Amino acid sequence: MDDKNFTGIPEENSQPLEAKQEADNSSDDFVIGKGFEIDGGENEDNQGKKKKGRHSAGKSIIKTIIWILCIIIVSVGLAFGVIYAGADYMGIGFGRGSDVTIEIEQGMSTEQIAEELKEAGAVKIPLLFRIYAKFKHYDSQFKYGVYSFNTEAGYEAISQMLIEEGALAQSVKVTIPEMSSIDDIAEILEENGVCTKSDFINEVQNGEFGYDFIDDIPVDNVYYRLEGYLFPETYDFYNFDSEECAHLAVEKMLKTLDDKLTDGMRQKISESGYTLHEIMTMASIVELEAGGSPDEMANVAAVFYNRLESDDFTTLGSSPTRKYPYGGGKYNTYESPGLPPGPLCSPSLKSIEASIEPTEDFDYYYFVTDASMKFYYNKTLAEHNSTIARLQAANNWIYED
Repeated sequence: MDDKNFTGIPEENSQPLEAKQEADNSSDDFVIGKGFEIDGGENEDNQGKKKKGRHSAGKSIIKTIIWILCIIIVSVGLAFGVIYAGADYMGIGFGRGSDVTIEIEQGMSTEQIAEELKEAGAVKIPLLFRIYAKFKHYDSQFKYGVYSFNTEAGYEAISQMLIEEGALAQSVKVTIPEMSSIDDIAEILEENGVCTKSDFINEVQNGEFGYDFIDDIPVDNVYYRLEGYLFPETYDFYNFDSEECAHLAVEKMLKTLDDKLTDGMRQKISESGYTLHEIMTMASIVELEAGGSPDEMANVAAVFYNRLESDDFTTLGSSPTRKYPYGGGKYNTYESPGLPPGPLCSPSLKSIEASIEPTEDFDYYYFVTDASMKFYYNKTLAEHNSTIARLQAANNWIYED
């Protein structure tokens, strides 16, 4: 028997043991490689998930930080609000500590009173004061009057003051006529028991008032700082003859002027090329010249603007300006060129409006009135003198020196 045939394996299928092991190993390597590829795919997915997880964790941390910051900001804001409200209630800090005088008029609501207290610097949160007054049932007990106190008083002290110290002064109705000077107004206020002349003049010259037009007054050039700015009107003034009443009287007249000067009027002034102070000065001249003839005021204003803007006139030549007793001649428009340093009296609203909007295309440079206050306008001096001569011949001319 041949050894090859003894094995029972065909020759072509026979292979050495080492070759068979190599084949088996090769097959195993393929399986391992395939498994490796599969395992590698699973690792990439895991890595992607880990990256997404880290990204999500980062977002979560940022959101947490933002929430923490928001909570801190809100907490700080609430804390500051509580502190601010508490300080307002107790009258502590935030610019307090000054002595003030306020006027509570008869019939004022708690809301209006709270606003007055805010303007005086005694209350920073008017709504909180109103809530406090309502909660304590004080709001129906507040009395009108003039109050002087320190802004550190606090809600309770202010409330008790408004309840217990009201109506300290009786009011008096006072009329400030148009064309009134500071001296005239001082006399009127003293006669009505509002204040002394000296207290009034002190407020005119040195009182503190929060109106922008006061800052634009050339105080070094004018005699009385507020001459012309105390609006002529009928007022209810408190009259217990004090510095406080003097201040309140001046404040009320200034506020009336401020209210009369509308935004439209202020806009026209800014476009006119003249300042508000110059307009008020012109208005006082118009008032002195045409106070009894409101319909002529715009024409009179046009005449003086024509003179002011003409090279042929070195002075305005307004007769009433010669009577102003102060300024050493600076207010006399026959002696000094241009407008006077400031107003000479308190002009009416009509005079102010005429000075803001004089008659357009009114090319006259002279005017004169007859005995019945009828106005005659002329373009030349010769025509003007002729008109005067005609009125004199008819005994219809009155000239005030």
